[in-house]
Amino acid sequence: MALAVKKFQARWSSPKVELFESGTTAGFRQFCAGKIAIANASRPINSKELKACSLNGISFIELPIAFDAITVVVHPRNTWAKQISVKELAHLWASEAQGKVDRWKEVNADWPDQALSLCGPGSDSGTFDYFNKSVNGNDRNSRTDYAASEDDAVLVRCVASNINAIGYFGFSYYNANRGRLRALAIAGAAGPVAPTIANVQEGKYVPFSRPLFLYINDKQLIANSGLRNFVTTTVANGMGLAQSAGTIPLPASTYRLVESKLYRHVLGSSFGGDLPIGLTIGEALRRSFDQLKLPQFR
Repeated sequence: MALAVKKFQARWSSPKVELFESGTTAGFRQFCAGKIAIANASRPINSKELKACSLNGISFIELPIAFDAITVVVHPRNTWAKQISVKELAHLWASEAQGKVDRWKEVNADWPDQALSLCGPGSDSGTFDYFNKSVNGNDRNSRTDYAASEDDAVLVRCVASNINAIGYFGFSYYNANRGRLRALAIAGAAGPVAPTIANVQEGKYVPFSRPLFLYINDKQLIANSGLRNFVTTTVANGMGLAQSAGTIPLPASTYRLVESKLYRHVLGSSFGGDLPIGLTIGEALRRSFDQLKLPQFR
């Protein structure tokens, strides 16, 4: 979105677009209170947030804009951890691990008996929600004795500065810092799968693949021509922006569906307040565009 703002402002000086960084949950609080026109989100809006928006008379358009791969990373000089399973991640990150699991050997018997350090998103982050539901079965089930931040750049530094650190965050931050970090493959029934663009696009990197969204306030979109111009420009350039940002673009044909959802003014969420885990790209996109199948939008 920083690139989208930069691209827009290079062509149009008005309106001035301000971008504020927070976690997805914090962003939705502002959005559903009517304080911001656009919320960028790394998960779908949840049932509590849907209720808050409804109570405040906030209707919205939900647009998928790119894909992400939650990436588990270690320091590049870590010589022992090459892959990790969801079960091992749960043993490490669940709330019951707090104050108990703090050495590498306690996660995997083949790893060294030395202290580890944890770096991860704070509880206002959509990445926090998605990771913990994927790993621990509940989006709030997480230990709290770790270095937390909603700013992924802080988490990059946390892991890159400590050979015994392990952390998780979005793919684009790993992708931009490959020389300072090493990603772990996720071990599953089909073998270890690395977080790569190809593996995400082919539906292999589960359960940590997820869509990224824009939520746009409908009333402000109708009333503000500058906002409409910014949103349409961003969606029209979605693939190039995603590629330039180092994240995972949607297929070209899908951006046309995103534009159709915007132009047909399809309101509400296709996810019903649910946080779906383990969807392939195809499944997530089908769900994202369910509303376009309704008779009034055909």
